[in-house]
Order: sequence, then C-alpha cells, then structure tokens
Amino acid sequence: MLLSDLSEATETVAATSSRLQKVAALADVLRRLDVDEIAPAIGFLIASPRQGRLGVGWRGLAILDVAHTDVAQLTVGGLDAALDRVAAAGGPGSVDARRRELETLAASATAAEWHFITRVILGELRTGALEGVLLDAIASAGDRPAALVRRAAMLSGDLGETARIALTASPAELEEVGLRVGRAVMPMLASTAASAAEAITALGRDASVEYKLDGARIQVHRDGDDVHVYTRSLAEVTHRVPELVEAVRALPAQRLILDGETLSLDDDGAPRAFQDTMSRFGSEAAATVALRPWFFDVLHVDGRDLIDEPLSTRLEILDQVVGDLRMPGVVTADPERAEEFGREALAAGHEGIMVKALDAPYAAGRRG
Repeated sequence: MLLSDLSEATETVAATSSRLQKVAALADVLRRLDVDEIAPAIGFLIASPRQGRLGVGWRGLAILDVAHTDVAQLTVGGLDAALDRVAAAGGPGSVDARRRELETLAASATAAEWHFITRVILGELRTGALEGVLLDAIASAGDRPAALVRRAAMLSGDLGETARIALTASPAELEEVGLRVGRAVMPMLASTAASAAEAITALGRDASVEYKLDGARIQVHRDGDDVHVYTRSLAEVTHRVPELVEAVRALPAQRLILDGETLSLDDDGAPRAFQDTMSRFGSEAAATVALRPWFFDVLHVDGRDLIDEPLSTRLEILDQVVGDLRMPGVVTADPERAEEFGREALAAGHEGIMVKALDAPYAAGRRG
C-alpha cells in the first residue's frame, strides 16, 4: 500500500467528529493492507512505530533541508524499512548516520507524507484515531466481534499483532489469544466522576474505594525468580527498578501478574514529588531515590487466570499474595464513607481515589 493512502485516511479521520465515520475510514484502509504491512501500519496510525524510540527529536527533523518528491511512491513497507535503518544507527557517527537516513527518507516522500512521517516519529499524530476507535475499525475490517478483538488486544498487549490475527487468521485463532505470564497486558482504564459520592451512587452497591497515587502505573510479571516490570505504555523498565523486582520475588507465589502503582517516599513516609518517581523510569543512572510498590489487582497466580473473576474474588487473592503491599482501600456502598476516604487519601498526600464495582471482571474496566 502507498503511504499516501494511509496518510489520507488519517486526514479523513481527523476531519470528522463522527465515531462511525472514523471507524469506517480506518476499516477501509485496513482491508487493503498486505499481511506484512498490517503491524507497521497500526504502529503508524497510533504514532507508535514498532521500532520504538528512534533517537530523533524535533530539532533533528527541523534541520533537514530536503526537496520532497511530487509523486507519491513511498509504501508502508518502505517507511517501515527506513525506520529500521534509522533505529539501527548507533555508535560513533550515529547522529550523522541517522541524519543521512532521514534525508533519504524525506526526499522519497511528498510534502504531505513527510508531515505525516514526522508526526509518527515524534508521537504527535493527533487524528482522533484513538485506540478504541482503531479496535472497532479492526473488528469491522476483519468482520470479527468487537468484544473479541478488544479482549485479544488487551491480553496480547500488541495492537498490531491483534490486527494481523483479526484480519488474516481464523476466528478460532483470535479466540485462542490468552493471558501469558511474561507478556505485558494492556492495563485496565477508568473513567472520571465529579466526586466519590457520585461514583458510589452511580454503582448503587458495594464498591472498592482505593487510594489513587500520584505515581507511576506498573504491571509486574513473575515466573519463579524471573521478574519483569512494565509501565502504563507497556515499556519494560525492569533493569531500572531492582527494588520492585526484589519486593515481588519475596511474595508467596511463583507465577504472578500484578497491577499497581509505584512512587517514592520521603524520610517521613510521605510521597515525594511525581517527577522524583518518574525520573527512575527515564534514566539509566544509579538509583538515588527508592521506589515502593502498591498493588491493587491480580490477573494471574500460580496457574490460575483471574481476569474473568469478579473484583471481589481478585481482591481476596490479592490480600493473600501481596500483604502490606496492597493498595489501601475500603469496601462500602455509603457515599459519605467514600467521600471521607477520599479526604483521607488527599490528607496523606495522594492524588485521590478510585471506585470499582466488586462484581466487575478485569476486562470490563478496559475502555478506549
């Protein structure tokens, strides 16, 4: 497929506020992709190329002075291969090598395509093609149930691979995508409410009310002594957070998938500034600020998948597994108690609270 087809589809998506029209435009372009173009195209559509960080910033792109072609000839596969070469540039002279690759790429693209490419590289493609819209488009293009596509995407943590299966494989293969210890899972997301009382009232029944920390979301996988820590975006940061690894190795289970948050505390036990926590995720430097984990959900324990179990069951198991590493929380149907607990969270220096239905499976909290 020509890259211009993909770029034009994103312009169509950006030009409409209709979710149905966004889904239709994306589904149309997805149907026309070759098999080996699917995963790269999905990465381009969400401005997250499969190569990851390319070592190129705004300045590196702004200084390029290249005449673009007037004829659209660059393909999706051609852009993917070019980004492979940019990502592979390393060692002495890597800056110049990346610049040369980018100059060649820019010269092979039209002005409109280069505008699209730069936004993909910088992660700034604002088209309205949010993950939920794209998942619906994948389901439409592959004629697969949207719920099945969403579940496969959540459990695989890989939107491109999910699209490949949905568009080219059998429905049975999509259904077979399951939870795997060591493979990051797309995290459960939440919507907002004006107040804790409003959230409790809307549920109309007992709910789990938990602290919301001003920290970093983490997902931790353990298989024996092998532990992996992932961020909200599913980037692995295991080597940067050895204290989290050791904390999980000390837990009384051999195979685990845990969902939680982490932040750093000062000498009095109060939370440090958010940037102190985040600095641990973005630096290779030796740790000078220790992190502490709090876990609020468990997806798997010692051979048992829990994502379809109600939250009440998962919390019982979580208590048994993580002990005092459990996120502080209460169970209540009383709006006043929820508000009181929210004030306690704020007084402790935290961001607020989360309200969760006790009968909800993990996948039910996933929204796009």
